[in-house]
Order: sequence, then C-alpha cells, then structure tokens
Amino acid sequence: MRRARWTGVDAMLVTPHERQAYSGMLPGVVAGHYRPDQAVIPLSPLASAADVTFVRASGVGIDASARELRLSDGRTIAYDLLSIDIGSAPALGAIPGADAHGLYVRPIEAFLARLERLPGRAGADALRVVVIGGGAAGFELSLAMDQRLKGQGVPSPVTWVTGGSAPLAGYPARVIGHALDVLRQRGVEVQRSACVGVDARAVRLADGAVLGCDLALLATGAAAPAWLAGSGLTLDGRGFIATGPTLQSVSHPEVFAAGDVATRQDVDHPRSGVYAVRAGPPLARNLRLWLAGQPLLMHRPQVRTLNLLSCGDHTAIASWGSWSARGRWVWRWKDRIDRAFIARFGGGLRSA
Repeated sequence: MRRARWTGVDAMLVTPHERQAYSGMLPGVVAGHYRPDQAVIPLSPLASAADVTFVRASGVGIDASARELRLSDGRTIAYDLLSIDIGSAPALGAIPGADAHGLYVRPIEAFLARLERLPGRAGADALRVVVIGGGAAGFELSLAMDQRLKGQGVPSPVTWVTGGSAPLAGYPARVIGHALDVLRQRGVEVQRSACVGVDARAVRLADGAVLGCDLALLATGAAAPAWLAGSGLTLDGRGFIATGPTLQSVSHPEVFAAGDVATRQDVDHPRSGVYAVRAGPPLARNLRLWLAGQPLLMHRPQVRTLNLLSCGDHTAIASWGSWSARGRWVWRWKDRIDRAFIARFGGGLRSA
C-alpha cells in the first residue's frame, strides 16, 4: 500500500461505510461459511497508508460544469479530478410492493445488517423464502439461503423466481445444466414466471401463481444511482455514466468512472464484479497519468472471464468459455481466491 501513496495531491475518499463488503463472498456469508466481518475490507487504514483523507459520507449530487460534488452531510467539495466507482443501485419501484416488503441484496452492507437481525429458526416454523432474480446472484443466494436454513435446524422451502427467462441466461449450456442439477438435488424450486408483486406474506407471478412467502429477497437487475441524472455528465439510456476506453466520461474528461456505475461506449460487457475488479488497476494508473499530464492508456476488458458460482454447500461451479466443472474442489479454489483477495487489502480473513 505504501507504493500507492498519493503524495503531492489533496486526495479524498468519500464513502458511506468504514468497510467495503466483498460481493464475491456474500453467498458464503449467507450460507454461514464466513462471518460478515471476514468478507469486508477496512477502508480507513488503506486511505491513511495512501495519504488519502477519509470522508464518511455519500455523494448525492454532481455539478459537472462547476466541478462540484455534493455530500450527504451537506458539504460541497470542489474537485479537479473525480473518480466515481460506487457500483449500481437496486431497481426500486420496478416490482410493486417490493420496496415495502422485500429485502434487496444491494447495498450489501444494508442487506447483511438486516440478515443478521433475522431470528434463528431452530425450533420454529419453516421460513418460506422466495429469491427473485434469474442471474448468478439469484442462483447463489437461493442455495445459500437453503444452506443457512438447514444449518439452523429447520429445513425451509426456498423458491427461485427467474423472471420469465431461463435460469442463468447467457451462461453456457453446461453451466446451466450443472446449476439445474444442484437445484433439483437440494430441493430448491424454480419458477420461470416474472414477479409482478410482493405482499407481506406472498409473491405474485405473471402466470397467476401466488407463492406463500415470509422473506422475499431481491437480486434483480442493476439500476443507475438516481442522483446522476442531474449531474450534467453524459449518461447512457439507462442512466449509467458513459465512458470511453480510458475510463473517462465521454463528456467531461476530468471525470472517470469504472465498475457497475459506468457503461463503456466502445465495448460491451456484462455488469459483473469480475470486470469491475479488473478495471481497478487501469483506473488508478490513468488517474496518476492524468495528474502528471501524460497520455492515458486504453483499458481493454478481458474477452473471457473465470466464473465461479457458489452452490451453498462447499461445492461450486466453474466456467471458462465453453468449459465447465462442478465439485468440492471448485469451492476450495474459489475459497482460496477470495481469501487471497481479502488478505491483499488487509481484510485479515481467517478460517471460519
């Protein structure tokens, strides 16, 4: 971290949390394989080591023409260079009743806090859980909740609602086959109809089905943070920051963005943590080059990515291109990768 010091620059990290939750380990936390504190990166020590002022607040507005950032604590900060890497927001309002009766996976910190407040189920009635969202997050969360509830001594029904499309759409056929096998073996029901409403005790589907539900978890598609709309930055059709190959805003070159909050205009890739993490080093490199007045370098996202899907029970599914495999060894592989990532940034992950 000392090599990354921002000397000679008045650098500031603005974030609402003291710690950064690592989404790759979230299924393991839900399943009970890790404690929540084992899947987070402490931010203040990193900022201190890099000579960066740590500000615990959220960005709530940008005036790109004035180069000003408004914070949730009422302050306004002027900037010469701004990097926006805040991820995506839950798609609030997309499903009637979900905001009032459902629990969104993002922001992860809020999700984990509410999850830990759920009462233990041992000796209680079954807790009917419905997970809404047909992507990787929905798949992993369904199996993680199944594992969590079984570990608490009360096998409870878990249903995965994939939203009117095939489960894990876009993944290779072999991965989907592995996933469906796991779901069948674990007794997790799959409903392929779209969710059209969430009530206090039920989830309603487009095909007319009504699912009894005590806990609705939403792992639905990403939305752009609403406050970007008045920023003056050029946004894509869904409200995400439009960027180019150097990770700069296409309208304001002094603004950079990476991860789920941004959309590259020159290449198309999924909003995925794999791409967000890989964009970090090129982003830091170009920020330093910009400050030094040197030409910036293009970031070329990887064509293939290694995908590791947790199955909740110390097994996982791996895929690389058309290759796929499943087993306990894949979980151990994923576990080593996750532990190494956390340790790299001072998370101090120890065995659960």
